Amino acid sequence: MPRILDGAAIAAQIKKEVAEEVKHLAQSGVRPGLAAVLVGHVPASEIYVRSKVQTCAELGLYSDLITPPDSVTTEEMLDLVSALNSRDDIDGILIQLPLPKQVDAKVLLDAVSPAKDVDGFHPINAGRLQAGRPALAPCTPAGVIEVLRRNSIPISGQNAVVVGRSDIVGKPAAMLLLHQNATVTICHSKTRDLGALTRQADILVAAIGRPGFITPEMVKPGSTIIDVGINRIETREDFDRFFKGNEKREAAFLKRGSVIVGDVHPAAFELSSAYTPVPGGVGLLTIAMLMSNTVRAARMRRGLLENSGETVS
Repeated sequence: MPRILDGAAIAAQIKKEVAEEVKHLAQSGVRPGLAAVLVGHVPASEIYVRSKVQTCAELGLYSDLITPPDSVTTEEMLDLVSALNSRDDIDGILIQLPLPKQVDAKVLLDAVSPAKDVDGFHPINAGRLQAGRPALAPCTPAGVIEVLRRNSIPISGQNAVVVGRSDIVGKPAAMLLLHQNATVTICHSKTRDLGALTRQADILVAAIGRPGFITPEMVKPGSTIIDVGINRIETREDFDRFFKGNEKREAAFLKRGSVIVGDVHPAAFELSSAYTPVPGGVGLLTIAMLMSNTVRAARMRRGLLENSGETVS
């Protein structure tokens, strides 16, 4: 019977550690601070950002929620980011996406100081991550490593296959696995005979953004599957393709009109030794890792990593 890797339990562990670190830093007069920039009124974004602000309060971090109007320009947003870069009480800057069409998101994200880039998106942080130097890693890939580490799943010497090559998940996940001494293969939509590669994976990370893309025929029996995908299923045809006969999921589908499925077909999990469920897996770690990155940024900005021997996680 495969082991379910519980994202909620790991997120709770990380949050507890962050709260303890915040208390420790307070003894030195340091309170990590996060600025959350939410443009306009996108309901899903509002819920997500407010959850982040609430978590800051629960863990003892300072937070500043900034809400420019929908009409904001790129120039105005750049001025705002410049001001946040200069504030000593702000260690992390989070710009919630998506942004209005008139705002150049790439230019804006590149304007965030790398030292405060708690999303880990800045090219300088990407370069530091590749070089194995202390850096702020993107939250979801960092969460992948925490899932493996905290469940005592070996990484060193294992064959790891990452399906997906995005700058936000696929590439940094591969780099973090490489730094943990895995032998890493990155695959994508153009990879020939993808199944031949995924069947060699001791650790399979699915982050391609396609519902149920990884099928049982593509999985090595006894492997560990990390499913990063979050895809909404809204048709009966798609529901039956993934969850036919699952009474619990069907009840949820009939009630809400949709259910969530990952990038791995649920039937494939039965071949694994351990897997992250969707929902309830890696996705629950995003906010916890954001809090962890904010504390890490506070320490790095003050040179508090220098004597700790700490490197890229």
